[in-house]
Amino acid sequence: MIRVITDSGCDLPMEVLVENQIEMVPLKVTFEDGDSFLDRVEMSPGEFREKMYRCKELPKTAAPDPNTFIQVFHRALNEAGEAVCICISSGLSSTYQSAVLARNMLETEKIRIIDSLSASLGEGILAIRAAEMARQGLPLDTVLNRLIDYRDNLTTVFTLDTLDNVIKGGRLTKFQGLVGNILDIKPIFHGVEGMIEVLEKLRGRRRALRRLTALIGEMTRDVEECIIGLSHMDCLEEVNELKKEIEKLYHPARIIIAEMGSTLGTYAGKGGIIMAF
Repeated sequence: MIRVITDSGCDLPMEVLVENQIEMVPLKVTFEDGDSFLDRVEMSPGEFREKMYRCKELPKTAAPDPNTFIQVFHRALNEAGEAVCICISSGLSSTYQSAVLARNMLETEKIRIIDSLSASLGEGILAIRAAEMARQGLPLDTVLNRLIDYRDNLTTVFTLDTLDNVIKGGRLTKFQGLVGNILDIKPIFHGVEGMIEVLEKLRGRRRALRRLTALIGEMTRDVEECIIGLSHMDCLEEVNELKKEIEKLYHPARIIIAEMGSTLGTYAGKGGIIMAF
């Protein structure tokens, strides 16, 4: 059976990884005091949040190096013979480039690598779809082509409750952030070819969350067959309410809730919610 590999930017809960026999390669997170941890391996999402909240500067994340991928790929080839690796968007991290370099160094055609052009559960849903196809015994090229089709029809949107981390990370000027916070602006962002762009700007948190729910109906066909991912940064209660509303309106095949790890949580900040479908 084809081995499915992804990275910790997928934000899939450990039980989902185990259930689907998906191997996760961790990114590294480094804090202002110099402490470094392997995301979701040496530091849980909860531990990451607690430490980040105490820091004045945002932590930095780093992609796995090619040697790490070589070790994972070697094991996959020995145990399964073939592998597909789904990586966080190349527009957000160099993880994809690192995986491609490792594959090229191994000089093998038995490993396929796909740029998810997404992150968090957008990437995670692709990994789950890959695992489903692997269990069906589909050929490697068929799995890759279907994953590309899934990816190109995948939507990722998110909203933030605070702009503080975006400002700290240099993605928004302090003046823009101050105006946004004063006016209670809650932007909704979306992924466009692996990059992040503003989709809409709304006043108030509740309005932004209602809009996230409405976007599913506007942007998706065959919702009943969808896996919907809801990842959050320390706002489980709101996400559970969002889940109930989505189930009531759309009856999707499955909804996965997950805590954001360091890769996305660093910029999302407390109250950030990412929805993929």
